[in-house]
Amino acid sequence: MIKLYGFGQSRSFRCLWALEEAGLPYEYIAAKLRTDPAEPDSAKHPDYLKLNAQGKVPTLVNDELVLTESVAILYYIARCAPESGLLPNASMDVYARLDELACFVLAELEQPLWSKGKHMFALPEEQRIPEMFETAKSEFAKAVRTLDHLLPESEFAVGNSFTLVDILLAQTFNWAIRFEFELPEHFVALRNRHYERPAAKRAMEIAS
Repeated sequence: MIKLYGFGQSRSFRCLWALEEAGLPYEYIAAKLRTDPAEPDSAKHPDYLKLNAQGKVPTLVNDELVLTESVAILYYIARCAPESGLLPNASMDVYARLDELACFVLAELEQPLWSKGKHMFALPEEQRIPEMFETAKSEFAKAVRTLDHLLPESEFAVGNSFTLVDILLAQTFNWAIRFEFELPEHFVALRNRHYERPAAKRAMEIAS
């Protein structure tokens, strides 16, 4: 059975959501971040570090397979449950668009959010640079403007059905809202619409 180690609404939430969409059997294991490594459920505990050397979440374990990157986990879940539609049965052009958007979320859209997070709480205090918050704000705004050109004017990011890219976008927009970034109303609406999905609601209950 798949085991997913996660924490709240971090990147691991997108994987938990995908598991609920896919309907695969799994066990969710809550890990604690920024805690004493001696605590059994700490992400810095030696046993966990054997799975994820960075001491981060998510981590997916299935038999001998261990994955620690959220998008790789999304693709794995989607391929394990092709009937879920998380990866559509579509043309190469549609797959190319899906891959482009997934890469854009990682490389451009979420990076300013994590930059702010690192300098808010993740880094040691002596390494934090509050002055970079304005840079992060500017970079996020630039990414959002670009996204307007990449996304179609339709309910879903790719084709006419819900895919793993919709999970990526909605979770990243939720992250932006929580970190108090300015987000256009149509992207707030996208986040709200997808978070109303039954699978998303179940994932929220499990992660909270």
